[in-house]
Amino acid sequence: MKYSVIIPVYNRPDEVDELLESLTRQTLKDFEVVVVEDGSNVPCKEVVEKYAELLNIQYLPKKNGGPGPARNYGVEHAKGEYMLILDSDCVLPDGYLAAVEKELKENPCDAFGGPDAAHESFTPVQKAISYSMTSFFTTGGIRGGKKKGAMDKFYPRSFNMGVRRDVYLKLHGFSKMRFGEDIDFSYRIVEAGYKSRLFPETWVWHKRRTDMDKFFKQVFNSGIARINLTKRHPGTLKLVHLLPMVFTVGVLLLIAGAVFFRLWDYYRDTATGLLLPNGGFIPAYALCLLPIVLYMLLIFIDSSIKNKSLVIGFLSVEAAFVQLMGYGFGFLKAWWLRCVQGKDEFTAFEKNFYD
Repeated sequence: MKYSVIIPVYNRPDEVDELLESLTRQTLKDFEVVVVEDGSNVPCKEVVEKYAELLNIQYLPKKNGGPGPARNYGVEHAKGEYMLILDSDCVLPDGYLAAVEKELKENPCDAFGGPDAAHESFTPVQKAISYSMTSFFTTGGIRGGKKKGAMDKFYPRSFNMGVRRDVYLKLHGFSKMRFGEDIDFSYRIVEAGYKSRLFPETWVWHKRRTDMDKFFKQVFNSGIARINLTKRHPGTLKLVHLLPMVFTVGVLLLIAGAVFFRLWDYYRDTATGLLLPNGGFIPAYALCLLPIVLYMLLIFIDSSIKNKSLVIGFLSVEAAFVQLMGYGFGFLKAWWLRCVQGKDEFTAFEKNFYD
């Protein structure tokens, strides 16, 4: 058996159905599927049974313990040479496994990952969220994607991740981190001297979150995870990880400045601002808001062009602010609790992750 597809699931039977259906269409057939039901209230057993005759598939129910332990449990029961870790909200193009096989034959490695994209059937909100998570203007494009050289050091994410079975077992797989566990595993793979690569053509359609509230919670927890990862792996904090926090603080300061100058002008019955050479005048409060407005316009135009939709362009503005400020607030909270107050990873966020 060459590949084992590991799918942890928590209350997402409909999404698992779509993922399994896409696996039946793979042009390469040398694989098994291991679905791990992680203590779901809405199980997907009946969905899995639909594919018993179409796929070499196992269904493994377990007590809820989080995505990392669920993946490890699946790997314990898998037989493949490579473990392919997928999120349940992904759908695969027909040539996904064939693309993985081609990359491994041409340039073997110990771990790998691929990018994600939005499917044309996704809702406008899902497409907007996908844009915000992959655009250069929201740091998504900086973190990696098809533009990142295939030979660069690469840290795969769990929505689309492959690891040689012997490497997985030697490093004991994913930790008990509730969020950021995939990056932690990727760091440990690279730190142990194993070769990790981006496979640009092994992309998946990734639904991510279906509304802005869920998206905010996801990125907020990602911001928390970044501080926890920095504590576990000193020296891994990069400039790009700080940008959402800087953006968040900057937006808050600009809004506070606009309010201050508006009140200042009101109570002094005067106008503070910038006098232009042509005799024009820009109020100070408007100058404070100008960078925010220009950024919103940039996101709107770029997303509208890429998605060929003004609606998605408008929603992308909201998604961009949710992504950056959600991450920024999570980062700041974790910095305060872990770096200032000195709490450890589990006690600091017990109510968030471990209750």
